[in-house]
Amino acid sequence: MALRLSAEAMGTFLLVFGSIGAALFAADYGVGSEGTSLGIGFVGVALAFGLTVVAGAYAWGPISGGHFNPAVTLGLAAAGRFPWRETVAYIVAQLVGGAIGTTLLVLIGLFGPDGWLRSAQDGGFASNGFGEHSPGGFGLGAAIVAEILFTAIFVLVILGVTHPSRGTKFAGLVIGLTLTLIHLASIPIDNTSVNPARSIATALYGGPDALLQLWVFIVFPIVGALVAGFCHRALFDGRELG
Repeated sequence: MALRLSAEAMGTFLLVFGSIGAALFAADYGVGSEGTSLGIGFVGVALAFGLTVVAGAYAWGPISGGHFNPAVTLGLAAAGRFPWRETVAYIVAQLVGGAIGTTLLVLIGLFGPDGWLRSAQDGGFASNGFGEHSPGGFGLGAAIVAEILFTAIFVLVILGVTHPSRGTKFAGLVIGLTLTLIHLASIPIDNTSVNPARSIATALYGGPDALLQLWVFIVFPIVGALVAGFCHRALFDGRELG
């Protein structure tokens, strides 16, 4: 169990450190001498989330299952693919890994250009948000619906590609590409959570508004994951196609 928890913490650390680092350091890097953008933008950040999941899945997935996300852990438990008794330990490991990730980003910021860290924190530190804290100005209702639906889609894909008899050896790649797609569609809505560990990790340094809105990005990804897990178990598991 200690080895599996270490793998979960490392995978979640990689996801948060790499993807939030991309959002903070590279998303809006300014323009070159000819007016060309030097930042990676939404597309680059979406790819960063997907690539970190792919890397973590193949590096540590064989040890722990590669959840790296409390919603995924609970969705797998709801689908009967993971023991409920182990969910708390996995979630704690994921939260620790994510918090370490953003803490090390803060450490880098301390040695950055004057005012960079304060500016990043004043800007919410890539935290999730709605209303005035939504990149596209979307409200609470949009954030709730998006988090439920996109997390449900994510968990359904995970359950499909990791099925014991119908899964694929390319599961890690499919899961990473799915997370990229989800971010491409939903970053403008609420900065995309679908992962409470990611949301908590950034809210720790995102200021009081990020902490006040954090409940949305804990509750509704979990709701979406549980719905997906129970539905997949009822519809697909235990049924052989043919």
